[in-house]
Amino acid sequence: MRDNRKRQRQKLDYRALERKLFANIILILVSALLAVLLLQGLARGYAGNFIVSVLRTVFGMPRDTALEFYQIIIRNNSEYILIGTVIAFFLILSRFLLSQFSKYFMEISDGLDILVGNKDSEIELAPEMAAMESKLKTIKLTLEEREKEVRSAEQRKNDIVMYLAHDIKTPLTSVIGYLSLLVEAPDMPPDQKAKYVNITLEKANRLEKLVDEFFEITRYNFQTGLLSKEKIDLYYMLTQMADEFYPLLTAKGKQATLRVPEDMNIYGDPDKLARVFNNVLKNAMAYSPDNSIIDITAATSGGLASIVFTNDGNIPKDKLATIFDKFYRLDSARSSDTGGAGLGLAIAKEIIASHGGRIYADSYGGKTSFTVELPAPPKLPTISEQP
Repeated sequence: MRDNRKRQRQKLDYRALERKLFANIILILVSALLAVLLLQGLARGYAGNFIVSVLRTVFGMPRDTALEFYQIIIRNNSEYILIGTVIAFFLILSRFLLSQFSKYFMEISDGLDILVGNKDSEIELAPEMAAMESKLKTIKLTLEEREKEVRSAEQRKNDIVMYLAHDIKTPLTSVIGYLSLLVEAPDMPPDQKAKYVNITLEKANRLEKLVDEFFEITRYNFQTGLLSKEKIDLYYMLTQMADEFYPLLTAKGKQATLRVPEDMNIYGDPDKLARVFNNVLKNAMAYSPDNSIIDITAATSGGLASIVFTNDGNIPKDKLATIFDKFYRLDSARSSDTGGAGLGLAIAKEIIASHGGRIYADSYGGKTSFTVELPAPPKLPTISEQP
């Protein structure tokens, strides 16, 4: 029903064009009819005296000769003259009608050239083509907005690559410097040597993190988006992830708690969803204070499986809509030792969208939560059935 109404509205948009073309067709028919009536009048001799008079005046013919000429040339061939004249009128007026069609197609062609060529020109069509003009202008605006987004994303990517390249040089210089000291001073006191080794290891770990950032950018740009879906044991996946993050969490006095039903399953690509949960937990760990708890809960309701990551700390309201943008970092002033490329949440959003779900953030009461919603697979336990 909705599609029918939409088609009806589109048809109404072109009524002005239909009226003009219909008027042109009527003009052709009326003109042809008038031509037929005129020629029939000539054939019946209504204009015979006028023609004879013209022949006598212009060519100086005697009256009898002029009458004979009129009878032989015009009167006896009136049917052929009538048919020829009607055909000529029809062709001329049809050509006029076709030229109207050609004008519309040329205007549309010019509009399409503007779409792919001169972006500064305005698209202008005939008044009866207002509906088409509106659509072309909408397409033009959409293309311009997408082009701006592409340029903005490309610029941000270039900026982050430059940022990473610059930051790689700093820890690499430190690693080379401290290793050089260790080689040049083999008799260095053990305490000082251990200090330099620890600093070198720290800088090397930073280098590894920055290299991972480069790989993250590459995977983001070249990922195929193809999903290999299967049934996933959510409790096992999140438990395994929490165990992997345990050393990093405990180093800051943090803890990840799970409140997930042990029999809860989701349906999707396990590798890509694991990457989503990994990125969200990594973000929560990076922006939560030391000695705090990151709470991970999951439940199903209304055909959706919801996984929520909650940590201490607030995100300004004006930042909630942008934290999922590509190459966006919540705190641009964070030091290079903790900052990242800002791809984690953007990639998470894209992966969840490809699964038909959504991811969003809320921040209030000193808490920030990231919620992942996915379509629940058949026979997924409901909230009332959870222990």
